[in-house]
Amino acid sequence: MEIFKAIIEQLNTIVSGPILLPLLAGTGLFLSVGYKFILQRNVIHAFKMLLHGRKKSDKAGDLSPFNALMTSMSAAVGTGNIAGVATAIYLGGPGALFWMWAVAIIGMATSYSEATLAVLFREKDPNGNYIGGPMFYIRKGLGERWKWLAFLFALFGMLAGAGIGNTVQSNSIGQALEHTFQINPMISGIVVMVIVGLVLIGGIKRIGEFAGRLVPFMAIAYFLAGVLILVLNITEIPAAIGLIIKSAFTSQAATGGFLGATVWSAIRFGIARGIFSNEAGMGSSPIAHATAQTDSPQQQGIIAMLGVFLDTIVICSITGLAIVITGAWTSGHNGAAMSVTAFESALPGFGQYIVSIGLVLFALTTIIGWSLYSEKCTQYLFGVRSIKWFRIIWVLIVPFGTFPFVNLEALWSLADLLNALMAIPNLIALLLLSPILFQITKEYWAKKKDEE
Repeated sequence: MEIFKAIIEQLNTIVSGPILLPLLAGTGLFLSVGYKFILQRNVIHAFKMLLHGRKKSDKAGDLSPFNALMTSMSAAVGTGNIAGVATAIYLGGPGALFWMWAVAIIGMATSYSEATLAVLFREKDPNGNYIGGPMFYIRKGLGERWKWLAFLFALFGMLAGAGIGNTVQSNSIGQALEHTFQINPMISGIVVMVIVGLVLIGGIKRIGEFAGRLVPFMAIAYFLAGVLILVLNITEIPAAIGLIIKSAFTSQAATGGFLGATVWSAIRFGIARGIFSNEAGMGSSPIAHATAQTDSPQQQGIIAMLGVFLDTIVICSITGLAIVITGAWTSGHNGAAMSVTAFESALPGFGQYIVSIGLVLFALTTIIGWSLYSEKCTQYLFGVRSIKWFRIIWVLIVPFGTFPFVNLEALWSLADLLNALMAIPNLIALLLLSPILFQITKEYWAKKKDEE
């Protein structure tokens, strides 16, 4: 096992560092410039469209535009919003939060592009459900000679889900409930397995309904708790923001339990955690957006970019600011423990419960959301008959992450590697299909201007 773990970690160092991060950030910046930052300048317009998208529609698709976004956010909003932010600050200092914001701003263009292409090139499967995503816009948009790239995306997407979207999340649930309520992790794993099974029995529409109800609730509840912390410490906010910006461009000396960080570590870990939190460029969220009831790929793309905004600019910022304001970043704790320290110090007596329950809900919805992604990748590879068997296997492996003999570090490393490998084919496709994206986006905004 140690040899396997060492090999995976070495591959991770090569793929996730020098290759993936520049490609992710570079693609987002290239697309943002190509769109002349018109997407980032129209966030309010996107929210108006999202509210309109809550209504039932007779347009082609399986989920309302709102539920399609909630399904994608159910997978994106997970442990990364609580533990991931804390890890970025632990390794890169407060300045890492600034770089998370920066990569989220350009990531909005990436997310828009993915969802737009997913709707543009989607298909209907033999069961009459809409299916799309990178494997389809690679094969149909770039042509049959690129189908090998579509195959690689689907393969890595299918395998990645079992780790980052399933067992890693159930492990987080088990640890959170054991720490706060002294519940045996294996019992938690079995309960989560039953919940996931009941949701998946209903297929894509039940997944969408589940996400459409739970995701807004959990996000708003966590947001309000974080806002309460900020209000109670409102005089500290300017200094905290100043520290975040200063630390983004200057090395941070060791203080308290914090070991110190360079500018490069702030950039590296801020970008890495930001990207893996909101999943812009990963190729996962467009699979959900391909099911939206819409006749306009661009409109769903605009709604999709809000996932990045809400995930990082809103939810991750709440966690990060709470950590900086309360001084928890100097506590020496890492991951979820740092977030617990921040919330508990600001809200004594119940702060730890907010973080633990938030972690459980975030991880649960990630398991549900990622089941859709991995299922569609499996369906692309093996056909519609594989869906039933996929769902059975997916449900059965949920408790595996709570077993005491599982080497979670090796599992995380393997999941990170597979995530990186599924992102690379998607980013290549976005760059090659950018002329189409720039053209149809220009036409959309020109039409909107004429209507006004």
